[in-house]
Amino acid sequence: MSTKVTFWPSGKAIEVKPGTSLLTAARKAGVLIQTRCGGNAACFMCKVQVRPGSDLMPIADDEKRKLAGLDELGCRLACQAKARGLVEVDVPLDPLRAAVQKLLAKQAEESDDLW
Repeated sequence: MSTKVTFWPSGKAIEVKPGTSLLTAARKAGVLIQTRCGGNAACFMCKVQVRPGSDLMPIADDEKRKLAGLDELGCRLACQAKARGLVEVDVPLDPLRAAVQKLLAKQAEESDDLW
Protein backbone atom coordinates (compact mmCIF):
# COMPACT_ATOMS: atom_id res chain seq x y z
CA MET A 1 0.00 0.00 0.00
CA SER A 2 1.32 3.44 -0.92
CA THR A 3 1.59 5.92 1.91
CA LYS A 4 1.91 9.50 0.69
CA VAL A 5 1.69 12.61 2.84
CA THR A 6 1.11 16.05 1.29
CA PHE A 7 1.63 19.18 3.36
CA TRP A 8 -0.26 22.39 2.64
CA PRO A 9 0.17 25.28 1.95
CA SER A 10 3.60 24.30 0.59
CA GLY A 11 2.30 21.40 -1.51
CA LYS A 12 5.35 19.33 -0.58
CA ALA A 13 4.66 15.61 -0.70
CA ILE A 14 6.62 12.57 0.43
CA GLU A 15 6.17 8.83 0.37
CA VAL A 16 6.83 7.12 3.69
CA LYS A 17 6.38 3.70 5.29
CA PRO A 18 2.94 3.03 6.79
CA GLY A 19 2.97 3.97 10.48
CA THR A 20 5.30 6.96 10.01
CA SER A 21 4.27 9.94 12.14
CA LEU A 22 3.25 13.13 10.38
CA LEU A 23 6.05 14.93 12.22
CA THR A 24 8.67 12.52 10.87
CA ALA A 25 7.20 12.75 7.37
CA ALA A 26 7.27 16.55 7.58
CA ARG A 27 10.91 16.57 8.62
CA LYS A 28 11.83 14.24 5.74
CA ALA A 29 9.91 16.49 3.32
CA GLY A 30 11.61 19.64 4.65
CA VAL A 31 8.38 21.01 6.13
CA LEU A 32 8.71 22.84 9.43
CA ILE A 33 6.26 21.82 12.14
CA GLN A 34 7.04 23.49 15.45
CA THR A 35 7.63 21.34 18.53
CA ARG A 36 9.30 21.87 21.88
CA CYS A 37 8.89 18.45 23.44
CA GLY A 38 10.72 16.42 20.80
CA GLY A 39 7.59 14.60 19.69
CA ASN A 40 6.33 13.40 23.06
CA ALA A 41 2.81 14.91 22.88
CA ALA A 42 3.60 17.30 25.70
CA CYS A 43 3.79 20.77 24.13
CA PHE A 44 0.86 20.70 21.63
CA MET A 45 2.85 22.92 19.24
CA CYS A 46 2.63 20.32 16.47
CA LYS A 47 -1.14 20.51 16.07
CA VAL A 48 -2.11 20.21 12.41
CA GLN A 49 -5.39 20.05 10.52
CA VAL A 50 -5.89 16.79 8.68
CA ARG A 51 -8.02 17.11 5.55
CA PRO A 52 -11.15 14.96 5.23
CA GLY A 53 -10.59 11.63 3.52
CA SER A 54 -7.03 11.29 4.79
CA ASP A 55 -6.03 7.76 5.80
CA LEU A 56 -4.42 7.71 9.25
CA MET A 57 -3.95 4.97 11.81
CA PRO A 58 -6.67 5.10 14.49
CA ILE A 59 -6.10 7.77 17.12
CA ALA A 60 -4.59 6.49 20.37
CA ASP A 61 -6.46 7.10 23.63
CA ASP A 62 -3.67 9.33 24.98
CA GLU A 63 -3.73 11.66 21.95
CA LYS A 64 -7.55 11.72 21.94
CA ARG A 65 -7.60 12.69 25.61
CA LYS A 66 -5.02 15.43 25.11
CA LEU A 67 -6.86 16.91 22.12
CA ALA A 68 -10.07 17.08 24.20
CA GLY A 69 -12.46 16.88 21.25
CA LEU A 70 -10.37 18.79 18.69
CA ASP A 71 -9.77 15.49 16.89
CA GLU A 72 -13.44 15.50 15.88
CA LEU A 73 -12.69 18.72 13.95
CA GLY A 74 -9.74 17.14 12.12
CA CYS A 75 -7.03 18.39 14.46
CA ARG A 76 -4.22 15.94 15.26
CA LEU A 77 -0.82 16.06 16.91
CA ALA A 78 1.74 15.54 14.15
CA CYS A 79 4.03 13.71 16.54
CA GLN A 80 1.33 11.12 17.31
CA ALA A 81 -0.75 10.82 14.11
CA LYS A 82 0.55 8.04 11.89
CA ALA A 83 0.00 7.81 8.15
CA ARG A 84 -1.59 4.69 6.69
CA GLY A 85 -2.47 5.71 3.12
CA LEU A 86 -2.95 9.02 1.33
CA VAL A 87 -2.86 11.92 3.79
CA GLU A 88 -3.26 15.67 3.29
CA VAL A 89 -2.30 18.00 6.11
CA ASP A 90 -2.72 21.75 6.59
CA VAL A 91 0.24 23.07 8.56
CA PRO A 92 -0.41 26.37 10.33
CA LEU A 93 2.13 29.13 9.94
CA ASP A 94 4.31 29.69 12.96
CA PRO A 95 3.09 32.77 14.90
CA LEU A 96 5.98 35.04 13.85
CA ARG A 97 5.62 34.22 10.15
CA ALA A 98 1.83 34.70 10.37
CA ALA A 99 2.31 38.12 12.00
CA VAL A 100 4.80 39.21 9.33
CA GLN A 101 2.49 38.07 6.50
CA LYS A 102 -0.43 39.93 8.08
CA LEU A 103 1.67 43.11 8.36
CA LEU A 104 2.87 42.84 4.76
CA ALA A 105 -0.70 42.35 3.52
CA LYS A 106 -1.84 45.39 5.47
CA GLN A 107 1.02 47.48 4.04
CA ALA A 108 0.18 46.36 0.50
CA GLU A 109 -3.47 47.26 1.03
CA GLU A 110 -2.56 50.70 2.35
CA SER A 111 -0.19 51.22 -0.57
CA ASP A 112 -2.97 50.35 -3.04
CA ASP A 113 -5.28 52.87 -1.33
CA LEU A 114 -2.78 55.67 -2.05
CA TRP A 115 -3.06 55.22 -5.79
